[in-house]
Amino acid sequence: MDQIVECVPNFSEGKDKAIINAITAAAQSVKGVKVLNVDPGEDFNRTVYTFVGSPENVLEAAFQATKVGIALIDMRHHKGEHARMGALDVMPFIPIKGVTDDDCVELSKKFGKRMAEELHIPVFLYAKSASKPERVKLPSIRKGEYEALEEKFKDPSFKPDFGKAEFVPKSGATATGCRDILIAYNINLNTSDKSIASKIAGVIRTSGRVKKDKEGNKIIDSNGKAERIPGKFKGVQAGGMMYDENTAQVSMNLLNYKEVNMHDVYETVKAEAKKYDVHVTGSEIVGLVPKESLVLAGRFYAKQNNKNISDEDDLVSLAIQHLFLSDLYEFKPNEKVIEYMIEEQGPLASSPISSFLSELGSSSPAPGGGSVAALSGSLAAALDSMVCQLTIGKKNYENVQDDISKLSHQVKKLQKRLTALIDEDTNAFNDVMASFKMPKETEEQKKKRSQAIQKGYKKAAEIPLKTAQTAKEVLHLSIDIAKKGNTNSITDAGVAALLGYAAVHAAVLNVEINLSSIKDTDFVENISDELKTLRNESEKEKKMVEDIVAKKM
Repeated sequence: MDQIVECVPNFSEGKDKAIINAITAAAQSVKGVKVLNVDPGEDFNRTVYTFVGSPENVLEAAFQATKVGIALIDMRHHKGEHARMGALDVMPFIPIKGVTDDDCVELSKKFGKRMAEELHIPVFLYAKSASKPERVKLPSIRKGEYEALEEKFKDPSFKPDFGKAEFVPKSGATATGCRDILIAYNINLNTSDKSIASKIAGVIRTSGRVKKDKEGNKIIDSNGKAERIPGKFKGVQAGGMMYDENTAQVSMNLLNYKEVNMHDVYETVKAEAKKYDVHVTGSEIVGLVPKESLVLAGRFYAKQNNKNISDEDDLVSLAIQHLFLSDLYEFKPNEKVIEYMIEEQGPLASSPISSFLSELGSSSPAPGGGSVAALSGSLAAALDSMVCQLTIGKKNYENVQDDISKLSHQVKKLQKRLTALIDEDTNAFNDVMASFKMPKETEEQKKKRSQAIQKGYKKAAEIPLKTAQTAKEVLHLSIDIAKKGNTNSITDAGVAALLGYAAVHAAVLNVEINLSSIKDTDFVENISDELKTLRNESEKEKKMVEDIVAKKM
């Protein structure tokens, strides 16, 4: 997905599962939108939803969820500990990938306008979408909460950005806007003394801490207010809390990770903790996190350790390692990193091995040899990747670190491409079968059917051709990986080459069987010439890897 927007609506219902589920279903009903998290709070009587997708799809999901929420939630009977002013209290739009703040500001305006026009609810713009400086902060708009709305609407200055300045008893009012993604991040200390965590929090948070004299008394200024020492970081909210009886935490919200990221506060907290003879044991991310924040942390630690790592997935792994994100419990990137959560694979590629083998061994003609060729190629790339990982950072391989890092990045990209081809090959075969089932009663129908069949066969030839070409790239990279990789893994490099070779030749067979049904002679000739080249070069490169393996064993 080239463009990703995250939406985190807060609905004023945290107890009624039927209503909570109905709102979830409404968001999920929009194609291309993925609901990542639904977090109901009974005491707050509020549910926070998190869903992502392309800008227009997220906008539609936001409205459909709102439409259901407004219909089912009655604010006249709502009680809860969290501040709120409407059935839909707030609808933030957050740029994640390939989207700017301006894009999300525009989304919030479109949403507010539609909500006011179709659902007749007054809507206020806040955060980066705010139309007035006094509306940037949500608490300023929400002051007095739902109960104060009727009186506040009598004040001309409280005119909403969209809709009429009228109190809607059943639904209240809503705020929407663009904001930065917030990372909820806690750092663990090996102490049972919460006050230490609180003192460290005062050093790092933006608001800082109260200034005290030598006796520990607050220093009061001429206006009668306590003087403060500014905190070290901008855009950081922090406090001390206890995780369990033996672990204190510096708990924080990072409001803009591009300015102040996890590694920045982690290293500072480590230094501050030493002043109290306390050690940082690790950290935790509460909720979800954008991949870029971990990549940035990974780059910091790569530079700190003189490692040249370009692959983003490797940088994520490095960040997880150095931030000790599995200190309290296992950190699972596929369940915590937004981009990983929304990566979609086809049904074959995402199925367990046993299920894939069962389907492969059934009477169904697909998946068949083409999908297996792609799988063989992806296995080759994965093995090559493993050899690279076992070489990076290892003693006696300092002079090849740059080369191995680049090779690692390349084979990982090829692995993803080949994994996608597992399903693409089966889909192409199914398209051919579907074209044969087209009606053929009239001459026009026969013509369309024949054209569809030929088009299907071309695609069914082109997909395994891509597999052969990509697997050939893997085989070519195996030469350098075998030469420069960790000698202890030399046989793994050899197996990778054999699997890559098998993938090339298996895919070529699948191209050839489809070429025999294609009437376009120019198309057939061009591809046939390329198949000969792929066969010949893969033979040579397989032999080169075998020779390297034999010498190193």
